[in-house]
Amino acid sequence: MTKTSDSRARHVAIIMDGNGRWAQMRGRPRLVGHHMGAKRVKEIVRACPDLGVSHLTIFAFSTENWKRTQTEVAGLMRLFKRYIRREAHDLLAEGVRVRFIGDRVKLEPALVDLMDNLELMTAGNTKVNLTIALNYGGRDEVARAARRLAHDVAAGKLDPRQINDETFPKYLDTYVLPDPDLVVRTSGEARISNFLLWQSAYAEYEFIDTLWPDFTKEVFAGVLDRFGSRERRFGAVPV
Repeated sequence: MTKTSDSRARHVAIIMDGNGRWAQMRGRPRLVGHHMGAKRVKEIVRACPDLGVSHLTIFAFSTENWKRTQTEVAGLMRLFKRYIRREAHDLLAEGVRVRFIGDRVKLEPALVDLMDNLELMTAGNTKVNLTIALNYGGRDEVARAARRLAHDVAAGKLDPRQINDETFPKYLDTYVLPDPDLVVRTSGEARISNFLLWQSAYAEYEFIDTLWPDFTKEVFAGVLDRFGSRERRFGAVPV
């Protein structure tokens, strides 16, 4: 199975890196960069339909990001709540369906309520599927999925002989989503940072130097054009 040069990336996942450095390069606090990054999210989501992207998954906060300073973490949590409150009606009006993935247990109840309400509010939208990874880690997701699977086995709901690479993904946070075609990381770092480990087994990767606040629609279009020239074999040999 191959993907030809005119193929598009329908599902793009983005590791939005470089907000803090963007701000520091301008002599501003790191949180200023995060605010600029949130504005960029809005632009990129709006660009998706024109670029042929039906699913966009963004890495907003990882399970490892709790190691940052208390000031930065608290500021990010306020930013997430502010983003949901301010953007909810626009996301609804623009046909964006929002989902959140990650472990919500550690998040404050007020934020979780906003997340739940936004998911419910936009559940009927179909123009763009926006998935926000918040307190998310790929290893944590797999571990939580394994616990749910083990519970079903212990309860007699699942025969262990039925566990395979088709049944296991049903226990992941992303069970209703297609696997990403393309994973992009901004800011010049060439690592995946525990993001969508299972789902990205056959995704194409692109690491670019652009910092996330500078990731414009035009930069996004260029990344997608380069993806279209790649041949995806999924382990097969070209015919």
